[in-house]
Amino acid sequence: MRHPLRWIEADWAAAPRVRVVSTLRTGGVSRDPWRSLNLAAHVGDDPASVQTNRQRLRAALRLPGEPLWLSQVHGREVVLHEGPVETPPRADAAVALSPGRVCAVMTADCLPVALATREGDRVAVAHAGWRGLVGGVLGATVCALDVPPARLVAWLGPAIGPAAFEVGPEVRDAFIARWPESAPAFEPNDRGRFQADLYRLARVALAAEGVGAVAGGGWCTHSAPADFFSYRRDGETGRMATLAWIA
Repeated sequence: MRHPLRWIEADWAAAPRVRVVSTLRTGGVSRDPWRSLNLAAHVGDDPASVQTNRQRLRAALRLPGEPLWLSQVHGREVVLHEGPVETPPRADAAVALSPGRVCAVMTADCLPVALATREGDRVAVAHAGWRGLVGGVLGATVCALDVPPARLVAWLGPAIGPAAFEVGPEVRDAFIARWPESAPAFEPNDRGRFQADLYRLARVALAAEGVGAVAGGGWCTHSAPADFFSYRRDGETGRMATLAWIA
């Protein structure tokens, strides 16, 4: 039986013309271990299956154009979506300044963060794992939107939750060196390591940039295998996508 393609729609303070969705893992054609709506072409899945999944996504969401798929590297580079490209740009965030251009990032535990102006004339989406967060990808994305941060709203999509996200002291130290106020986002465990709250860390990073209107958060990709891919849980697995565009 074919399962439906499903997604999470952002519930936030952006203008209605701004659309942001995060896909779930059902509704595609990929086989295990990428079952079923894997949208990534770089994880070992059959390229024909990935293409079919992307076509299904475009049709289901009635997208105005093909998403700008990125070659993500856990960095802070931001690309402006100006139209179709032959090769995926090497970047971890994308910005659109006009209608009809669909920005996208892929995740399987890392945090997708959407940003938009309240008026709905600019939109962006960023791939923010812990390396990207501490490296400044959200600050770079805010800068690329080129408006006063008080005009921006943000939405946090599905990511690994703090109960499942264990990191070493070097990760905690890196965040605290940049943002001392991030210390409460790390809970010590009995293994001498820490449970890190990506959602809380993203809110700290956004607040440091002047973005205070932040919605979303609260999912855990690791603990919901029927809905989400999780790299930490499964190793070889697919990727969800978070897409943002101006209708």
